[in-house]
Amino acid sequence: MKTIKGPALFLAQFADDVAPFNNLKDICTWAASIGYKAVQIPTWDARLIDLQKAAEDMNYVKEIQATVKAAGVEISDFSTHLQGQLVAVHPAYNELFDAFAPAELAGNLKGKQEWAVQQLMWAAKASKNFGMNTHATFSGALMWHTVYPWPQRPAGLVDTGFEELAKRWLPILDEFDKYGVDVCYELHPGEDLHDGVTFELFLEKVNHHKRANILYDPSHFVLQCLDYVEFIDIYKDRIKMFHVKDAEFNPTGRQGVYGGYSSWVERAGRFRSLGDGQVDFNAIFSKLSQYGFDGWAVLEWECALKHPENGAIEGAKFISDKIIRVTEKTFDDFASTGADEGLNKKILGIN
Repeated sequence: MKTIKGPALFLAQFADDVAPFNNLKDICTWAASIGYKAVQIPTWDARLIDLQKAAEDMNYVKEIQATVKAAGVEISDFSTHLQGQLVAVHPAYNELFDAFAPAELAGNLKGKQEWAVQQLMWAAKASKNFGMNTHATFSGALMWHTVYPWPQRPAGLVDTGFEELAKRWLPILDEFDKYGVDVCYELHPGEDLHDGVTFELFLEKVNHHKRANILYDPSHFVLQCLDYVEFIDIYKDRIKMFHVKDAEFNPTGRQGVYGGYSSWVERAGRFRSLGDGQVDFNAIFSKLSQYGFDGWAVLEWECALKHPENGAIEGAKFISDKIIRVTEKTFDDFASTGADEGLNKKILGIN
């Protein structure tokens, strides 16, 4: 067994134009001051990092590393959630995702996809340059509009969709493999990879590529009514990253999983700050520790009610308290009779 590292903080929901959240040095100093040991950096945010330079300029890499270290934290991983989304977008969502790419690509579905693929290629090299072996992203979606189909899906649609998704991701996975970095898909509603079944379908189409792995986030499974603890038993060998995020699901006589188009505050299923939701983190941290997960426990703050700064402050302590310092001995070692093959045979009645 190994001890989980943490706490770390995903900076995506905290980056802002207001100090101290508007540059890497100050936001890292703030994160360290409230108890975080590492930060996960969203690579689409130019206020925090230039992804192309991180891939191509080792002097820049050293400069960023020095800045982060001086602030009192380290970098746990990079994220390309927004870029990964654009690797696969159904035309119906074209305009909705314009904000995820440079303004000059607005409405240009193919151009956004090509831009996103280049971003992922840079992310692979940048991760290697920074000494990382895991990377967080989304899969994108070609089939989400058919997730609860009416009319019924035509025969072969799902197979064709996953073949295309795999075709787009295989060159990216190979690039990450070249640099020894795992691609960790956050299984998330809105993505074609959103649960265990869809991850397995994808895995089959990419020939069980060793770099196709999972960013485990139980909050998305609570909202799907999925057994998020058993999920760890099933996919423990593919879980390489961990977002610590809470959620609650309180169905009523008026709404359930789909939420009736309500706002986040009014939905039956909503994200909450750590400790305010229904996720059994004791079970999760125990399972991950049992299976030897030694990655970072990263707070991804999303809450319909609480202020983000309060969520971050409380989250650092929450994660620290949940991390299990794994034992190096068995609790009943004091009663050990030692190692003696002769004694073992005598106990078993073996001559």
